[in-house]
Amino acid sequence: MMGLYQRLVLLLVSLFVLPFAWAEDIGMVTGSKTGTYYQFGNDIATTAKGAGLNIAVKESAGSIDNIKRLNSTENAALGIVQSDVLGFLSRSDNPDMRTLAGRLRLIFPFYNEEVHLFARKDIQRFADLQGKRLVVGEQGSGNWLTSLNLLQLTGVKPKELVYLPPLKAVTAVLQGEADAMIYVAGKPVPLFTKLSNIKENPDFAPLFDKVRFLPLNDPAMLREYRAAEITPADYPWIDQAVPTIAVKAVLMSFDFSSKQTPYYKQRCDELAKLGQVVRAHLDDLKQNGHPKWKEVNLEENVGAWKLDACSRHAPGKTDLSKELEKVLLNQFRN
Repeated sequence: MMGLYQRLVLLLVSLFVLPFAWAEDIGMVTGSKTGTYYQFGNDIATTAKGAGLNIAVKESAGSIDNIKRLNSTENAALGIVQSDVLGFLSRSDNPDMRTLAGRLRLIFPFYNEEVHLFARKDIQRFADLQGKRLVVGEQGSGNWLTSLNLLQLTGVKPKELVYLPPLKAVTAVLQGEADAMIYVAGKPVPLFTKLSNIKENPDFAPLFDKVRFLPLNDPAMLREYRAAEITPADYPWIDQAVPTIAVKAVLMSFDFSSKQTPYYKQRCDELAKLGQVVRAHLDDLKQNGHPKWKEVNLEENVGAWKLDACSRHAPGKTDLSKELEKVLLNQFRN
């Protein structure tokens, strides 16, 4: 198990030290073109364009990929990720990972993504995954990271971690080729809503007598994740509500307030303008953007994430507190 964590450490750290590339557009890495991240990115880009900001929305493999690209030559100044990324990084004993986490800044919290644990019925609780076959998604995906994070939080060690895309993962659980799968997405998820059609097929209906959504309410999880619920209104083929947890999708950036170079100043001013524009047009986004905008509270507290300083002041405005701190430090040095 530790080998996976170490590989993630090396992957992230090695790609987080590459230099920024100068460009006029503001790169925003999101997710697949069919996913909510990408649609949110397009909503923001459309709104920002009216204020003279050109945001290039880029498809990606998800949260892990976005973190890699934030400080790479692919020029991404913004990224949408799952909020548990920070907990995973900052809890590490590796100092490089903690340094990496310290470079990230929260611009806005967005919406909840529920954790779906689809499992065989002989599994009663998360701890029963000990020694089982667990599908954790494709390596490098947000599902993969959340799965590893939950296993790390609880100390559960499956017999085998299986790497499959969502559709193949559901099939594996239904056929008994895997004991459970973890899938993170804002409910209702088409992957599971469409199971109602399969359940109505007499050839496949017996398979559903052996599977269910497993409750996720372990106190160790609730210290880092939010309590949530999966209900029959979300998925008509289940007959009762199931407690689960949710991770917040957040918009984040590199800390562009940390230096006073021309590039950093430009990006900081752009983030300041972006912050103003999104706040001013939130009602419009809720009315005309992706339905998940209706859940957004831009001032919601998202745990240990450090707030981005640039997006919280007016463009071109000097951060007086930082300037004062520098003056005082210079005084003490002289």
